[in-house]
Amino acid sequence: MRIPDLEAMAFDDLWRLYEEATRILAERIMAEKLDLERRLALLNRDRVGGNTRSAQADAMIGTAPTRKYPKVLPKYKNPEPPGETWSGRGKLPRWLVKALNAGRKLEEFRIGRPNQKPNKDKARRPRNY
Repeated sequence: MRIPDLEAMAFDDLWRLYEEATRILAERIMAEKLDLERRLALLNRDRVGGNTRSAQADAMIGTAPTRKYPKVLPKYKNPEPPGETWSGRGKLPRWLVKALNAGRKLEEFRIGRPNQKPNKDKARRPRNY
């Protein structure tokens, strides 16, 4: 391939050369992207657990892989609209914050027996061998 003398070329010829180079580059970039996506899909197919993103893909886009947590049953219930519940994990829900600020106790919202306290030392009981 000969490199033409760009300084001596006419404006219209330079513009056509620019448009053709841009079109060819766009096609090649798209083909390379499709090839990389295909290779990534093959790598992800071999992973166990069903997560479709690989650790390398997460590192490339700057996100951490999501951690799977087990489903937790709700431990606290709002008496006003009983559909609002809280499992006791994470940030306190707004309805519970308002009630606690109004002077109510957390145990008043516990699901189950009203005066039942959570058994924190259940795992610490000595085993009878």
